[in-house]
Amino acid sequence: MARKVRSKFAETCKHLFLWSIYACTFLPLYLMLTISLKDNQQFARNPWLPEAPFHWGNYIVGWHHIGDKIFNTTFIAFTTTGLAIAIAVMGAFFFARYKMPGSKILFFIFMLLMMYPGVANMVPSFKLMTSLGLYNSHWALILGGIATAQAFTIYVLRNFIEDIPQDLFDAVEIDGGSILHQIWHVVIPMSMPIIGTLAILRIIAVWNNFVGPLLYLRDSKLQVIAVALLHLEGEYTKNWGELMAGYTIASIPLIIMFLFCMRLFVRGLSAGAVKG
Repeated sequence: MARKVRSKFAETCKHLFLWSIYACTFLPLYLMLTISLKDNQQFARNPWLPEAPFHWGNYIVGWHHIGDKIFNTTFIAFTTTGLAIAIAVMGAFFFARYKMPGSKILFFIFMLLMMYPGVANMVPSFKLMTSLGLYNSHWALILGGIATAQAFTIYVLRNFIEDIPQDLFDAVEIDGGSILHQIWHVVIPMSMPIIGTLAILRIIAVWNNFVGPLLYLRDSKLQVIAVALLHLEGEYTKNWGELMAGYTIASIPLIIMFLFCMRLFVRGLSAGAVKG
């Protein structure tokens, strides 16, 4: 009997701990949705609970500020992610399947880029994009995002490609397939879970990027959501309802993407845990 009581108490503690984690995780989302329907007076009086009347007009103001920036952000995020993953797959394939003198040293030097702080690269990157004529262009963000993603993406993909049986590559080569055929018919299908996971992480990183657009884009028509939200804060006062409504609108595409790609994301994490 005492053992059953202890087991039940331990189970209850475990569930309480998990529910506390869930509460801490979803508390910011709850507050964002609640405050988005308030004005400043309601927010100052009661920031925690919903309060009528609800100010749905905050979403109209938020959409007016960031609605036209969603296309810009989507184009930059998906273009950057697609090109970054494509280049990283070919780079990881080289490091995983081709052995040459000094290849390990070259890979080690390449991995040192993961420890290089991005802030220290801002001035050289700005001068490079300016000299290339890409200032005030989406391609400055796209090329910068592709370069930033390579070190970590290649590091992760290399481990997966190394675990693919060599017989599969030999079969494609016997059939007359080239290196690109090996990548397309073997590497990509076998590594799809981790590729999907890396793609989701890269899209989220580009979507939330603030410093890059603020640095490279001057025209307001080219701006992205992260910078457009800055204009909702106001110069002297903040309308918290409009600001939270803008944040809510900006988060909807990411939430929808994650809901549709959740299984792929979990599969990629599970595969990484097994291989690690």
